Amino acid sequence: MNVEILRKLITDIKKGKVTTPAALEALRTLPFEETEFATLDTHRSLRQGFPEVILGQGKSPQQIIGIIKKMKERKENILVTRMDGSKAKALKKAVPSAVYNEIARTIFIKSHPIKITGRGTVLVICAGTSDTPVAEEAFMTAAVMGNKVERLYDVGVAGIHRLLHKKERIFSANVLIVAAGMEGALPSVVGGLVSRPVIAVPTSVGYGANLGGLTTLLAMLNSCAAGVTVVNIDNGFGAGYAASLINKRD
Repeated sequence: MNVEILRKLITDIKKGKVTTPAALEALRTLPFEETEFATLDTHRSLRQGFPEVILGQGKSPQQIIGIIKKMKERKENILVTRMDGSKAKALKKAVPSAVYNEIARTIFIKSHPIKITGRGTVLVICAGTSDTPVAEEAFMTAAVMGNKVERLYDVGVAGIHRLLHKKERIFSANVLIVAAGMEGALPSVVGGLVSRPVIAVPTSVGYGANLGGLTTLLAMLNSCAAGVTVVNIDNGFGAGYAASLINKRD
């Protein structure tokens, strides 16, 4: 349930504007709501501060649209990840307010204004242009969760002067997300420059010995820079979510 709706409901109960039966009916589906093909965790925004995010991968457009309609009834801001172009086209036809980020493969539907709850800037860095889709997924996730987010792309270690040229932006960030493929060295470099949390995202970008991102993942897990935490391969969403939790005001 949307936190603001719940707050208003409690206020209306106290003022006598809502009867007990009406309040019970409103709270009836607070923990979860079952549909034909999904069980929505309608309690998540109250519990974690952000509603359930829809993974578009593996779901049909009709299933995604059905879930979105239920969430819109609760006036939730809705994020859908891993959306290919054909699914996004079908969704936008059904929900015209949906905004598609083709690079990130995300859909965002705003039911209410995004309130900035982050203490500082989340800076998303990626090594090469090929890593941009994963970085953009992280960017979009952190942004819709209420953070000021900035990008710093194509600054990999093969041309490290590009990274160091932007050191003021790196030093001023409160949390840094670093996406890289190939040998995955960039998070270690960034981690050695800052006194802030660094979330490393291994990408599956690279030639054969990259092993679909496994080489990059192992390299990042073995980083000698303190303060570097690693999420799973291509998991821009997980990085953006973790950064938001770290950056959130108490």
